[in-house]
Amino acid sequence: MNRLWSRVGIRVASVGLLVAGVIGGVYLGQDQEVQAQSAQVGLIVQADADEMQLLKERHGQHAAARAYQRQAEGVAAAKAAAEAKAAAGKARTVEKKLIAEKAAAEKKAAAEKKAKSSGSGSSGGTVPYTGEIPASCDEYSGNRATGCALMLDEGFKIDQFPCLDKLWKKESGWNHRAENPSSGAYGIPQSLPGSKMASEGSDWKTSPATQIKWGLGYIKGRYDTPCNAWSHSQNTGWY
Repeated sequence: MNRLWSRVGIRVASVGLLVAGVIGGVYLGQDQEVQAQSAQVGLIVQADADEMQLLKERHGQHAAARAYQRQAEGVAAAKAAAEAKAAAGKARTVEKKLIAEKAAAEKKAAAEKKAKSSGSGSSGGTVPYTGEIPASCDEYSGNRATGCALMLDEGFKIDQFPCLDKLWKKESGWNHRAENPSSGAYGIPQSLPGSKMASEGSDWKTSPATQIKWGLGYIKGRYDTPCNAWSHSQNTGWY
């Protein structure tokens, strides 16, 4: 009887141990599963944090790129504006020059037309000068005033006119019909022969302005200035 109860006790104890083991295993398995899930959640959180950091870095890079692009566009726009302003200024300068040249050409054409219509020519009356006489030439009159105005137009300074005045007083007395019977020199500058002055106009015999323009061109090409021409004339008796 005692042996029987001993065997029963052993079996009950074994079953108890088995049940306890099963229950312990269940709890252990659940704990491992929880730990696995916690680890997985930790990985997901870390991945999200890494992705967020990467997004922030990319956003920063894009912002820097946009700022650089805006700066580059601003520099390009400023450069384009400066170039456009310079081009506009140059265009205005060219336009003013063209307008001045056109006005001068029209003025010259009108003077020539007037001279032709009045019957002036190589054998007619004196061709009048129709240009403006600047204030710096007001002290002179007649052909001398014309000579002063045209000398300034040629690019010489007003301080050169006293030399020119003395030179052509000596040559012709500023008489546009003066003629040297021995040499054939003619006009205010005493061109030799007088027909050389036709390069300035066909009215060279009767136009003081045509003669003066030719004479100034001759002086500029050979002596550079009227004062140099006058100095040469004083030293040699001719120019």
